[in-house]
Amino acid sequence: MKSNRQKGRREFLIRSGLGAAALPIMPFSCHETTQDKVKELPTDSFQFAFLTDIHIKPEMNAPKGFQMAIDTVNKLSPDFVLTGGDLVYDAMRGNHSKCESLFTLYKSLAKGFQMPVYNCIGNHDLFGIYEESPETENHPDHKYGMWERHFGKTYYSFDHKGWHFITLNSLDVTEKKRYEAVFHQQQMQWLKEDLRKLERTTPIVVTTHIPMICTYSQLNGGDNTRTVKNAPEAFKLFEDHNLKLILQGHIHWKEYGQVNDRFHFLTGGSIAGNGWKGRRHNTKEGFVMVKVTGTEFSWEYIDHGWEDERLKTSHRNGA
Repeated sequence: MKSNRQKGRREFLIRSGLGAAALPIMPFSCHETTQDKVKELPTDSFQFAFLTDIHIKPEMNAPKGFQMAIDTVNKLSPDFVLTGGDLVYDAMRGNHSKCESLFTLYKSLAKGFQMPVYNCIGNHDLFGIYEESPETENHPDHKYGMWERHFGKTYYSFDHKGWHFITLNSLDVTEKKRYEAVFHQQQMQWLKEDLRKLERTTPIVVTTHIPMICTYSQLNGGDNTRTVKNAPEAFKLFEDHNLKLILQGHIHWKEYGQVNDRFHFLTGGSIAGNGWKGRRHNTKEGFVMVKVTGTEFSWEYIDHGWEDERLKTSHRNGA
């Protein structure tokens, strides 16, 4: 029988693209840190990093900023990394050679992680879906095609030390050639079957790009377009299961909440901030570190230092 480490390595090669053609229990914490390494954990514990909205591109020193995040993660030495989508900027408008180079750039940099990486698809990772794309929907890389060629399936699950991790694809494309936030029905059927195989007490973490639950519209007004429209249908599937935490991206801000002692949700800021130009929603660029012990978890928002480096660079250039 293969060890968990061997299985994890095999899954890493698939999800990272390197091998593809490619808690209702207290306490919880929320504080920023820039330097301190997470303390040693008991042997039955583990930790993982959640990095979302990386928006890699060759311009604006984005590769340098992402490398700073990678270096910070490596110093903290989690068991693995989850990403929250929008790995590249931008594939929606097409141009095959340019988009291919963006995915290649991301994969090249992500090789620097010293632990497995499990990727999630975001709206900017959908290839050629907009009207202005020179490639049509008949292109083999259209929509999910480029992602699947580089990383494999857009939704999947894996197990780690008694916890079950589910990565979902929160995106589809409308007839008007825009993205929409929805879990398509084929995926919903897969999720139902995936949960059916689990013990009801197994702790579950879900990763999704578009939030399943979010306070943005309540705070800022407007219609509630920043959540998955059939999220209630998905929540019903989790009702009799031990859903602990939902990790989300897309909004480029940080929020955390608990729903009726049932589960927690965490929207994890962003690596790129406002397109590598500074903060968005005044949320400092960073990522989330989650520490698990038994059925308890805590988390920290980690500043990887990009804001200070960006300001130094702009001052040196006389900006």
